[in-house]
Amino acid sequence: MQPLKAHVQNGRLVLDEPTELPEGEVVELVPVDEVLANGGDYLDDEERAALHAELEASLAEAKAGKLIDADEVLAELRTMR
Repeated sequence: MQPLKAHVQNGRLVLDEPTELPEGEVVELVPVDEVLANGGDYLDDEERAALHAELEASLAEAKAGKLIDADEVLAELRTMR
């Protein structure tokens, strides 16, 4: 699903385009400035450190040639349907 864009009108949030969300669906809205002020995510320092450690490990595996071809992975996933 694409992010929804809205503007404030008379103190209310108004979507800029129609949505296919079901009636009564609850949607949490967060101002873009707040997201950007938090580094673009809501990870705490421990979670962010864990993410960076995993990314470093992944880069090391790639440099060592321990790669898995994406086409092979996708083909395998398709057989699981």
